[in-house]
Formats: sequence, C-alpha cells, structure tokens
Amino acid sequence: MNRRQLLRAAAGALLAPVSAFAEPAPAGSFQVGIAPHTSARVILEMYQPLRVFLEKSLGRPVEIVTAPDFTEFARRGMAQQYDLVVTTGHQARLFQTDAGHLPLLTYKADFKAVVIVGEGSRYREPRDLAGTTVIGLSPSSLVTIWGQHWLHRNAVPGVTVKYVSAADSAAQLVLNGEGAAAFHSLANYQKLAPAAQAKLRVLAESLPLAGRVYVLNKRHGGERERIEAALWAFAETAEARRYFDQNRLEGYRRLESRELVAMEPYANEVRRVLKDSQAPAKAGRR
Repeated sequence: MNRRQLLRAAAGALLAPVSAFAEPAPAGSFQVGIAPHTSARVILEMYQPLRVFLEKSLGRPVEIVTAPDFTEFARRGMAQQYDLVVTTGHQARLFQTDAGHLPLLTYKADFKAVVIVGEGSRYREPRDLAGTTVIGLSPSSLVTIWGQHWLHRNAVPGVTVKYVSAADSAAQLVLNGEGAAAFHSLANYQKLAPAAQAKLRVLAESLPLAGRVYVLNKRHGGERERIEAALWAFAETAEARRYFDQNRLEGYRRLESRELVAMEPYANEVRRVLKDSQAPAKAGRR
C-alpha cells in the first residue's frame, strides 16, 4: 500500500464513526444499512470489505450505516433511507411488505436466538426466571421478540425486560449480576471472548430463524441483477471468505420466500412498536 492509499484509509477510519448513524444519504452515495446487532464500530469494521468491493463494482461511493437501536433502524428503513439493507428476517419481511423492498439473499449458517445465564446461577428452568430482570436488545430486535415469546409460552411471571443497545452489553450485564438472563443471537454469543463465554451457559435455544437477510430498496429495482451479481462476486473473494469464517456464516445462499413469510408474526411486533413509539411524539412528548 502506497502513501496515498495509507492516507486515504486513515481518513476513512476517522470519518467512519461519524457516518455510522448518519440519516440522509449524501448525493450520489449508496447507503448499506446494517441492523445494529453490535456496536457501530464493530459493524463498520465487519462490513468494510463489502463496502470497498461494492464501491468498485457499482462505480459510486458506498457508505456503511446503522442506527442507535433496532427500532430506529426499522423506522429509517421504512422511510426509505437505505439503498441496501442487511437485517434479521422479521425486519426484512416488514421492509418487503410495507416498504416494497426486494429480498435478495441470506447466509448459509443457521440463525438462532438463545437465552443465556450465568454458568453457576440457579436458573435451570424457564420458571426459575420468575420475578427477575432479563436483558434484551431493543423491543423490535428478533432475539428479544423471540425471547419475550419464549417467556410467554413458558408462563414465566413477573419478568422485567431491560433493553440495551449492544449484544456484548447484554452479556456483560448478566456477568455483572445486573440481569438474571439475556436474549442473544447464538452467533453473537459464540463471538464473546472465551473468558466471558466460560462464565455463561445457554438456558434455551430457538429453532432456526431467518437470520441476516439482504433486501434492496425498490428504487434500485432496475439494478437488481447487477447488485445481486456484485454480492455473489464478493462472496468469491478472499476478504469475503475471511468474513464468513470469522463470523461462522459459511457464505451466501439464496433466500426462499417461505422463510420471510414465517417471519410475519415477528414483523407484526415491529409494527406495533413503531406505532406505539409514534403516539407519544404526536402528543408532544418528543
């Protein structure tokens, strides 16, 4: 890498956190919205190879952007702020049916939600969580919605769900004794530091769910084949294989329509959260 390339990379690293939560797209740029499943810094690092590849393939500036939480991410997606979206299946379903987005592909690896507790804790059965505090991501994240359904199915009474913005924070609160359990994706749980993971265990695990799904804004419908081809070409690069290996994703695969249809009950929960969050705004609270 020559001096000019080094300077450009350094400048990009400095500017990336500023653009992470940017709302309007700069003129001519192509915004890839990534659901906030972890911190903005980690997201920007994870998707940097994809950004660079798409920028070359599409011949235009590409930005990786996210949002402070899943609810705000859903709100921005519904407002057509992203050109390409990578999000969990329930939001992909919402963007498909309510905003006209076009589903493209997903990952080969199964996506599962888990309930994690302290390794030496007394929590062995769902009922043991009665009257406790459980940590989730925002109320419109897939793992949190699944977890709340799991509590309901198991008739666990008196649980308070505390929402945080990042998966690693959820695990840390359990380790600190500030929550009895946390709702996590299996992938993020497996990515915790070995020392942290050794102090935790999985209390419950979901069946496979539609995980991170790529959906394209309908305004790019005419470019769908070109953009899809760029993603499949990216999957063949060494950078993509490293990304797949590091995150245990196994590569891309085509998405079956039934997979998003099955996400409709979870999409309904996001609709409800968005509707509820708008009501206070109309009343002048925000």
